Order: sequence, then C-alpha cells, then structure tokens
Amino acid sequence: MNKFSLLSLSFFLFAFSSCTVNRAKVNNDLKKYFDSAHVDGSFSFLNNQLGDITVYNMKLDTERLSAGTSFKILNTLIGVQTGKITNENTVINDSGANKSITLKEAFNTSSVPYFQSLARQIGKDTMKFWIDSISYGNKNISGPVDSFWLNNNLKISPDEQLGLMSKIYFDQLPFQKYAQQMVESLMLKEDNTLYKLSYATGTGVDEKNNSFGWTLGWIEENRHIYFFVTFVRTPDKNVDLKATGMHISKSILTEMGFFKGEK
Repeated sequence: MNKFSLLSLSFFLFAFSSCTVNRAKVNNDLKKYFDSAHVDGSFSFLNNQLGDITVYNMKLDTERLSAGTSFKILNTLIGVQTGKITNENTVINDSGANKSITLKEAFNTSSVPYFQSLARQIGKDTMKFWIDSISYGNKNISGPVDSFWLNNNLKISPDEQLGLMSKIYFDQLPFQKYAQQMVESLMLKEDNTLYKLSYATGTGVDEKNNSFGWTLGWIEENRHIYFFVTFVRTPDKNVDLKATGMHISKSILTEMGFFKGEK
C-alpha cells in the first residue's frame, strides 16, 4: 500500500486535530524507557495502515504543552508558502548567527536566530493567519512575533503533533505541495533498504522551569507508514533532551519490531 492509497484513511483519522482519546490503546509498559532516562514524558504512535493508535501516558498526550523549537516545522511551511524561503539552501542574512547558515542547517540544529529572523520577515498578521488556518494547538501568538513559540504562549499536545505529522506526509495541509514536500525532505534522516526514518526535534523550557524535548516524525517499512511523537521533560538542565528523546523513540520502535524491514 503506497503513500497515496493510504490517503483516505489518514484523512479520516485526522479530520479533527485530536483523536487519541477515543481510539488509543494505552501501553504503560513503555514507562520503563522514560524511567531509565530519568525523565517524564509521553509516546504516541499511529499504525496508519490499520488505524491503530498506541499511547503511553494518555494524560500528557492530550495536554497542550509548549511548542518550543518544534515550531520550526510550521515556521518553515509558512516561510515557503510566503516566498521567504525558496529551497533548503535559503540563507536568512540577519539571522544573528556568527556565520550565514542555510535552512537545512538551521532546521537540523533548531537554530533559534534563524527562525526568529524568518518569523520577523513573515510578519505577525501572516503568521496568525496560517496558525489559525490549520488550528495549530491553542493558536496563541501573543507577544513578539519572533518569540511566541519560545515563551510558553503557543502550546500544542502530542496528540495534535501526531495529527500534524500525518497531514504533512499526506500533503493535507492548506500549503502548496512544494512546502510540505520540502519539510518532508528536511525531516528524512535515515534511508536504507530496510526502512526510512524521518523526524524533527525541538526543545525549550516551560513555565515551571522544566527542560523539555520533542521528537516527532514517521518510519516507513515495506511501503507502510507509521507516525510517532515522543515528549520528554525534566527539571535537570544537564540532560540532553534532544538525544534522550531520540533514544527513547528508537528504543520503543525497536521493541515494536522496526528497523528490520519486516513490518
């Protein structure tokens, strides 16, 4: 079953931004991966072929949490849609970085100066229009246009992030197809004969001074697509939550039987 033959199922599952509560199987055995990393968090997973959803920590999965630098995904989509970004090599000259960096470099490193500069070029009214258009989380962009996703105003639940991943993959968002395909390309991290793994990360600090991290994306095996979102947080500022979130994600996917080309 290919990407396009799965489209109708994905549209049905994510016609609304949140659907986990009514459809999910809760797997609290996954808690061990978070405990071993000494973090709190949640994991949500969609088998798109069957429509099965698996969740660890349902309460957190449906709670709106700070978007942090995971907002770079939507920031990129809006940047392409509005012509501020033309391709992955687009440089934002006033990024404030020590050297000019491309979109691809900024996306991979979650460069805050790059995406702040992009947001200023987009402008608040345009940003608000697109955030409202796709009902991104709580849609709150109060404060400066270059920091609303960093100051805990803009929030989105892991469940909603899971829906966003599906919509990007199936080109279901109200952006031009090229914009969604560019984000797909930026998210592709591993591509071999057994599987393709695509993901983006994001970090930040919440209102309670906890550090948090997002890992969100999908894995493809044998033309089947599976979406996942991992959220982690801890009061310990010394934990690399980007690495921790990715390690937990891969550990859970491995337990589920992925990375062998057998799914």
